[in-house]
Amino acid sequence: MSYADLAIIGATIFASSFFAGIFGLAGGMLLLGALLVYLDVVTAMLVFSLIQLSSNGWRILLWRRYVRLPIFYGYLAGGIVAFLAMRLVSYVPDKPTVYLTLGLVPWVVELIPRNHRPHIERRFVPVLSGLVTTTLHLIAGSGGLFLDVFFQKSKLDRRTTVATKSLCQSAGHVFRLMYFGSVGGLAASLDGSHGFPLWAYIPAIAFAIAGTSLAPLILDRMTDDGFRTWTRRIIFFVSFTYLARAAWLYWQVWHGGAA
Repeated sequence: MSYADLAIIGATIFASSFFAGIFGLAGGMLLLGALLVYLDVVTAMLVFSLIQLSSNGWRILLWRRYVRLPIFYGYLAGGIVAFLAMRLVSYVPDKPTVYLTLGLVPWVVELIPRNHRPHIERRFVPVLSGLVTTTLHLIAGSGGLFLDVFFQKSKLDRRTTVATKSLCQSAGHVFRLMYFGSVGGLAASLDGSHGFPLWAYIPAIAFAIAGTSLAPLILDRMTDDGFRTWTRRIIFFVSFTYLARAAWLYWQVWHGGAA
């Protein structure tokens, strides 16, 4: 991997952490898509997990007084069930499948009628959200959009929403790290031989923390309506990009190329 490639990844880490710090999602979709351009699926998932953990961890520190722990505990219980079930299967998707799934998730979410979307503050709904979102974390790499579905009918303000989702997402990153680390070999994938050098992790984490630290400057100035509107716009822009990328990769496979 060239220094130019690493610079592009660094800029993407900063931008994705900034967006995630404002909207509580979308950043993961952006970063994972960029990493998959340069790395194989297992390595990309592991690098992505480590970077997102640092970003989410810093975001939790910034907004820790707004976290709703009962929601997190339920999410964690559902996530454990999903992790154990997926580990029995040990499925590793290829790149076109990851891009396709990432691109389709927003549209699947749109098909769920708003008056039928589950309420994260209701009993057992956090467990369901952990089960569904963690499964998507392990298949598509990012399940934040489905997690957002469970928050859309809640009365939580934007700070509580971002803080609580960040803690839930951190659990998802840990599950993904354990899953792909056990399936593909954690040490072998992170030793630098798969394209992402070991020394790059320190600046990558620094970029993630920097982007997250700047996000409150925007979030504090946004209204709750503006927060939801811009979240939707960014998500669908990224979705269109990934569907196009998936179509291109499938076209290459069908014509004898490599994904």
